[in-house]
Amino acid sequence: MKAMIVSMQHEAFYKSGTCSVSQSGIYGGWVGLENPASQICSNEQKNIFLILSGECFLESEVATGQKLIQLYEQLGQRFFGKLNGLFSGLLIDQRQSKAFLFNDRYGSQRIYFHESDGDLYFASEAKALLRILPELREFDPKGVTQFLTFGCTLDWRTIFRDINILPGGSLWTFENGGCRKEKYFSPEIWEAQPQLSAADFESRFQETFQKILPRYFSTDSKTGIALTGGLDTRMIMACRPQNSRNQTSYTFAGETGKTLDDKIAARVAAACGLEHKLLRLQPDFFSNFAAHADKTVFVTDGCFGISGSHEIYFNRQARELATTRLTGNYGSEVFRGISTFKPLGLSAGLFNPDLRDKINSNVENFSRRRENLMSFAVFKEIPWNLSGSLAAGRSQVSFRTPYLDNELVSLAYQSPESARRSSLPASRLVKACRKSLSEIPTDRGFSGDNSGLIFLYRRIFAETTFKTDYYNNEGLPRPLAAFDSVFKFAVSKLKLAGLHKYLHYNTWFRHALAGYLRSALASSQVRQSPFWNPAFLDRMAGEHIAGRKNHSLEINAVLTLEAVERLLFRELPRNN
Repeated sequence: MKAMIVSMQHEAFYKSGTCSVSQSGIYGGWVGLENPASQICSNEQKNIFLILSGECFLESEVATGQKLIQLYEQLGQRFFGKLNGLFSGLLIDQRQSKAFLFNDRYGSQRIYFHESDGDLYFASEAKALLRILPELREFDPKGVTQFLTFGCTLDWRTIFRDINILPGGSLWTFENGGCRKEKYFSPEIWEAQPQLSAADFESRFQETFQKILPRYFSTDSKTGIALTGGLDTRMIMACRPQNSRNQTSYTFAGETGKTLDDKIAARVAAACGLEHKLLRLQPDFFSNFAAHADKTVFVTDGCFGISGSHEIYFNRQARELATTRLTGNYGSEVFRGISTFKPLGLSAGLFNPDLRDKINSNVENFSRRRENLMSFAVFKEIPWNLSGSLAAGRSQVSFRTPYLDNELVSLAYQSPESARRSSLPASRLVKACRKSLSEIPTDRGFSGDNSGLIFLYRRIFAETTFKTDYYNNEGLPRPLAAFDSVFKFAVSKLKLAGLHKYLHYNTWFRHALAGYLRSALASSQVRQSPFWNPAFLDRMAGEHIAGRKNHSLEINAVLTLEAVERLLFRELPRNN
């Protein structure tokens, strides 16, 4: 257990602790940010213990471990269904000789597990299992194929052999040497709710959002509000409790210049009388990129690749301002049906023939899946595809978002189709709660008056520049890739680039990180991998750096798996 804790001790400011009930064969520990709501605690009789990671909310405040234990003593196992937040935990009840392993409804706070010979090993990070069970240090073929198809693994699988992820809403009970695997919550409960009319939904949406938001401002430490130019953080600012104190705001930004996010966020903060700072990428991000990339892959167990190396870097700066980070993450997925989940479309020439066939089969099988779109977004896309950025950020700050609050997500299931893909309910909420903020247009052109020629102009300009920025950064779709250089030249002349995007890995791999790229792709470990076609690897760096092809996604895939193999299989110490 101590070896597992050491493997997750990523920062000097982390705290840790252990708890064991040897007569029941249960051993547990905790490591992470210093947070009074996330640690080991017990009742007065010292016969109930709770190890919690993350935060649980009770009404308008964050619940301490003691309050959670008291609630368990009152409700018994019904307690787990009352939990609201993003968390995972182990509750040991010596009175009943039972232990309960549980997580949040969405599976956002991950628990990795491995079962062998009647023993169950579990941890918040896969590396803790790999540290003490070196026989698991191999890639899972199906998991890797899914990762290379979608950028993540599906169905609670991992890229590691015989290591899986606890599904969201799980409640596993250990008793008499056995394990009963159940769920305390299922999406069908919310899916069965009646749909509301547009008027009723909007009324309840405004009421519910204002009711639940104070929970996310409840803290004894300073809160940093991660502002953007979008609606999701605008709603937070519009409904921010009037008595809230000890706050600051910031926006992640590139090396130079300002995006619409930067400019609009500053205006919003000023209108609310709140301090605002731009947290920028500094020269050391590029000069020390190999170390940033390795740390990202290691901390997130490969869920976030080298093209996510900025996340820990930014959140380390954010921690210097405030240890709690409040964001608008997941608002678009939950309330406007915006999804980024799709096959990566990596070049077929990158893979060996057998792997290429499996990836094609994955794409075909996924296209046939039919399921509730809301449930897919909340219970699959967010915990599977967006877990990497969350894990990276959480390594530095306590992460909060109101958009996965149980009450709010439950209401989202009742939204009518007219509201589900519209920004109007959000815009009207901002206008109703703080009219001055609704007069500041968002990065996509929305404001308090979403009608008329001025609004139409703003929307056309916002959407055009957004797509232009995207293609300038990521490259044109593969069928049009030959015109990339012409497109970039035109965009540069018209000064349409950089209005929305500040992350430019495509360009960085060509210039600032070209030396890193050539060196990393030339390593013998990359060349010996059974996944890749050597001929493709031979030309990949040269084609990308010269601007003939955009291989950003392929570069990320290859170097991420190389880092996983190197850091988590070969270099991770063995438990002696």
